Amino acid sequence: MPNQKRRKDLRNVAFIAHVDHGKTTLVDALLKQTGAYVFKEGEAVIMDSNPLEKERGITIFSKNASLTYKDIRINLVDTPGHADFGSEVERILRMVDGVLLLVDAFEGPMPQTKFVLKKSLELHLKPIVVINKIDRPNARPEEIVNQTFDLFCELNATDEQLDFPIVYASGKEGRTTLDLSDPAEDMKPLLDTIVHRVLPPVADPEQPFQMLVTMLEYDSYVGRIAVGRIVHGTVEVGSPLVAVKRDGRTARGKVTKLLSYQGLVRIESESAKAGDIISLAGVEDVRVGETLASPQNPTALPTVNVDEPTISMNFSHNTSPLAGKDGGRFLTSRHIRERLAHEAMVNVGIKVEEADGGERFKVSGRGELHLAILIETMRREGFELEVSPPKVILKEVDGVTLEPVEEVVIEVDPGYQGSIIEALGSRKSDLKNLQISAVGTVRMEFHIASRALLGFRSELLRMTRGTGVMSQIFHEYQSFKGDIPYRSAGVLISHGPGQAVAYGLWGLQDRGEIFLQPGADIYEGMLVGVNNKGNDLVVNAIREKKLTNIRAAGSDEAIHLIPPRDMTLEFALEFIEDDELVEVTPKNIRLRKRYLTDNERRAVRNKAKRA
Repeated sequence: MPNQKRRKDLRNVAFIAHVDHGKTTLVDALLKQTGAYVFKEGEAVIMDSNPLEKERGITIFSKNASLTYKDIRINLVDTPGHADFGSEVERILRMVDGVLLLVDAFEGPMPQTKFVLKKSLELHLKPIVVINKIDRPNARPEEIVNQTFDLFCELNATDEQLDFPIVYASGKEGRTTLDLSDPAEDMKPLLDTIVHRVLPPVADPEQPFQMLVTMLEYDSYVGRIAVGRIVHGTVEVGSPLVAVKRDGRTARGKVTKLLSYQGLVRIESESAKAGDIISLAGVEDVRVGETLASPQNPTALPTVNVDEPTISMNFSHNTSPLAGKDGGRFLTSRHIRERLAHEAMVNVGIKVEEADGGERFKVSGRGELHLAILIETMRREGFELEVSPPKVILKEVDGVTLEPVEEVVIEVDPGYQGSIIEALGSRKSDLKNLQISAVGTVRMEFHIASRALLGFRSELLRMTRGTGVMSQIFHEYQSFKGDIPYRSAGVLISHGPGQAVAYGLWGLQDRGEIFLQPGADIYEGMLVGVNNKGNDLVVNAIREKKLTNIRAAGSDEAIHLIPPRDMTLEFALEFIEDDELVEVTPKNIRLRKRYLTDNERRAVRNKAKRA
């Protein structure tokens, strides 16, 4: 509207892209260019500061930073690039007035690119397209620009949104240019584009205070901290506020602490005004998507809509014979309940429900990785727990059962596409597109049920000798696809407690892959390895070699063990079936049967047959 006031000295912009297209590196380069952060010697990445992010090389949690360029403060928001953390992206886009869409100059638009771009276009945000990694071998920036334009058209972008500026960048080298024929020297072309093309935020400090809570944090000293952008008005430390709930109720509070961003650091402030992105403490009863407002005008802003979870798992306390022996500090259902309640409060994409009278908890999220990160975080905090296999969440609409379907893009070297198509064909997928890229790789697009993808990523790496690349994103709910084949191999189950012995494992490795090192603690019902013949087999992994006085070439055969599989959480969750669990402790990840003794498992099978 023409009478809207805007803050000319401020820009709020988010970086969105597919995973590993270089958002964080580019943000680092901008902070370095403007002096907002001084790199220490040997320091490479500053935004991905969480240990899990450093290990995996991906952004998991949205982070804010700010810099000053030509007397204009630019608030930057680095968003996750993986589809499983889409709830973070959906919330963050409410805080900004423009987005930088990063596209890899070699890979081009990928499924997550489509997801985040669709969300930003729906919010009528003006995008700036950044073709990143122009320094890569085989980079094809002109072709990628055409593909990006086609994607905008596919998503029904307006004429104004189609008139997007293009910046070519190498975030790694800290260089950008507006024209490939001109030399790229520094980040100023990108900064100038942000200043000129991102609209200043609509901000009227004269109106009553309003702020939409887009993120929540928790501090043991000041309590719950709400993060968001002030839409109208001003706020000061000591100001009375009300939280306007989704159902119209209100909860009162008073600002006890106000934090704003300077570079990467949050500094205490006495006041803030419309347009600023701030962190605010003092209102305990507030959740993501609710509005903080002035008591004189407790009016709610439009809430944040987040897509529903598609995958669920059951969490429970560790019941294995080794519970409490791996350094875990939080071992009971009460500890797990409190931790999951805290996670559901700050992470709007997680949903927690109690089962079995509070002994188990059904935790739902946006994908395997989303829940795996939660489990990994909990084990590092000292929790011990058991986790069931991931299950897709089905819907019932007009008497028809619907299940989530994913859009999957797989890129492989020529020669592997036949086996990939055959493997996914048996899982009832639909091949939507197949093309040869400029560098000769084969790119295939499928629509496939989410449950059919469980466990496929490791199979893909095995089929392509580690060279296959797969990315996926939720597409839509479709009618139930029926039975889908899953794990074809059986498992080797330990028959008793003890420590794994090299001689015992050596005798088992001809049957299939082994999961244990010699000396590892095991118990009855724990999974020792894979049985390639397809059926479950109880084995003795603690069997030692009989010592006799007889020496012969045949009986003194040397023991050569194949290195066991490195047990990761992602593999464990993909591998297990309905009658199995993953035991997670601070030191170990183990696989086990739900019922540990052979007699219990037989009784359950007989009961199922009778039923």
